[in-house]
Formats: sequence, C-alpha cells, structure tokens
Amino acid sequence: MNKSKRIKIVFFIYIAIVIKVIIFKYPWEDLKAVADTWEKGVILEGLDTANFTLFKTIKMYINYSYMLNSFENLAGNIVVFVPFGFLLPYVQKGAAKFPVLLLNAFLFVVGIEVFQLFSAFGAFDVDDILLNCFGASMGWVIYRVWERRKGNNNT
Repeated sequence: MNKSKRIKIVFFIYIAIVIKVIIFKYPWEDLKAVADTWEKGVILEGLDTANFTLFKTIKMYINYSYMLNSFENLAGNIVVFVPFGFLLPYVQKGAAKFPVLLLNAFLFVVGIEVFQLFSAFGAFDVDDILLNCFGASMGWVIYRVWERRKGNNNT
C-alpha cells in the first residue's frame, strides 16, 4: 500500500473518531433513547440552548476558569482539529491552499454543530466552530512547516 493510501486511511479513521467523540460520545442506550423520543420540539429546545454569540462560551470559560474545566474544553476544541488541518492537504491536494483548508474545516465543523442542534446529541455553539477552525488552521501551519523542512532536506 502506498503512502497516499495510508494517509487517506488514517484521515478517515481520524474523521470517524472525531464523529464518535463529538456526536456519539454518550452510551448507545442513551443515544437510542434520544433517537426514539425525538420530536420537532427538540429543534426548539436546541435553539433555546444554542450559543449564537461569538466569544460567549470562551468568555465564560475564562471568567470561571477556577470553577470549570475551562482549559480542557478550550484546548480540547482546538487540539481535536489539528490533525484535520495537517492531514487534509495530503488527502485533498487543493487543501494545501489555506482558504480551501479553512473552508473544508468550516463546513465539516458547521455540519457537526448543525447536527447537534437538530438532534439533541450535543449543543450548538458558535465558539466551537471558531476554536475547531483555529485548530485546523494550526494543523495546516504544521503541515506547511513540515513540507518546507522535507523540501530543505531533499536538496
């Protein structure tokens, strides 16, 4: 198996893990109960609990850092998407360009957040979108540094 195929497999395993950790983090019985009792009102409840205000959750974590596991939540939202930014350029050649990478990360993260909004398998938070995209951007920077160093070593 060539390197390109191995990287694609790693990327898709990573995506499956992200979906499992973010969306399907609860025990199967709980997920099944939510799915079995889902109704249109879930969307209204999701809209009531959703955070559409940029920096609201981030400010809360900073202001109450002594009470909450703030660092874990903020850092976790960033770190989880670093591999996305690093691996996607190897899977989708156009993603070596930052705008393409950022658009892909944004669409993937918004998809997750919208699913959470409509499904009750989590909560929609615009700050998650910001932090996740920042993490993907960090991964892209690591990818660029890695590729430049590889290029310098080959000369």
